Amino acid sequence: MRAIILAAGLGLRLQQPPQAQFPKCLLQFDGMSLLERHLQMLENAGVTDVVLALGFQPESVQAELERINWPHKVETALNTRYDLGSVLTVHTVAEALTRGGDVLLMDADVLYDERILNALVAGETVNRLLIDRDFEAGDEPVKLCLKDDVPVELRKQLAVNLEYDTIGESVGFFRFRQETAQRFAEIVAGYVESGRANMPHEEAVRDLLLERSQVFHTADVTGAPWIEIDFPNDVVRASTEILPQLQPLVSASR
Repeated sequence: MRAIILAAGLGLRLQQPPQAQFPKCLLQFDGMSLLERHLQMLENAGVTDVVLALGFQPESVQAELERINWPHKVETALNTRYDLGSVLTVHTVAEALTRGGDVLLMDADVLYDERILNALVAGETVNRLLIDRDFEAGDEPVKLCLKDDVPVELRKQLAVNLEYDTIGESVGFFRFRQETAQRFAEIVAGYVESGRANMPHEEAVRDLLLERSQVFHTADVTGAPWIEIDFPNDVVRASTEILPQLQPLVSASR
């Protein structure tokens, strides 16, 4: 199993002055960066094949990798047009997507409990989505809608006539079987070739779900603490609400 961590973005919505901006995977909570937490939890889950998609300030992330001194090789890929959408970042790591075996596609800017990752990696080869039914309504969360356990929508904005029996927020992690990852890479390539490289990669995942060529299972992680960090108040919530609920992690460099 391979983990691809998307860490290319600018993080503009954190509203930092230009001279103070840095990749969100370097945000620290309790003295540990989000990147180090990702790597430690992946190792605890038995996943040591990791590809890191970089863009903004790659040298800062490389320096953090050296500081962490993770005992496994971390492959990196660079999206020089990180100012565009995450579809292009995913396209940058297309070879890692299609190399074989199950693939975990993970956003780097998430602080999360080990139960989240354990639900993602459990069992034999499978396509898996994660859903949290306890979410705040609004335009920001990416909603995952199911009907009879089948995904029928993955978007921030839902059509008024959409029929579903389950709705929740999609955690920013996906698991693809080998053939599914191949098809996903093809869809992403189509976005880039048709001038839609500025789109979020969730749109390509949505296309994959709605074409129904692959069967997806959904793991319900409602109750497990996690937060995607986009805005300044997310950093505060991560520190005051989410972090105290997490089990302490041993640094990978110790």
